[in-house]
Amino acid sequence: MSRARRKMGMWGEKVAAAYLAERGYEILERNVRNAEGELDIVAKQGDWIVFVEVKARGSQEFGSPEEALTVSKQDRLRKTAWAYLEERECLDALWRIDVVAIEGTQAGGVDRLEHYEYAVGGGMNP
Repeated sequence: MSRARRKMGMWGEKVAAAYLAERGYEILERNVRNAEGELDIVAKQGDWIVFVEVKARGSQEFGSPEEALTVSKQDRLRKTAWAYLEERECLDALWRIDVVAIEGTQAGGVDRLEHYEYAVGGGMNP
């Protein structure tokens, strides 16, 4: 991954974490890695564990942030979330996978931010 892309990702995760915290989410962990992959943000909202995938773009030259969430990426997120729950012995927890899509730049700020709850199927719903 290029330095610029890594920097954009870190900026996006910082923006997303602040956005979620302002809305009452408790940020538990960031950039959690396990054998299945990486989780950008692990948060808690009430009784729910919320795994948040952050997609940030400086422009739509290569498509919108949402378009980067491919079927294979969704499958990997489900497996990574499940591994996280197994490792922490909380398989009975209520959980979901959200996506925060951000357009903007560190220098220019956020042009657009969308939060999609339950964006990736496979979580435990009430």
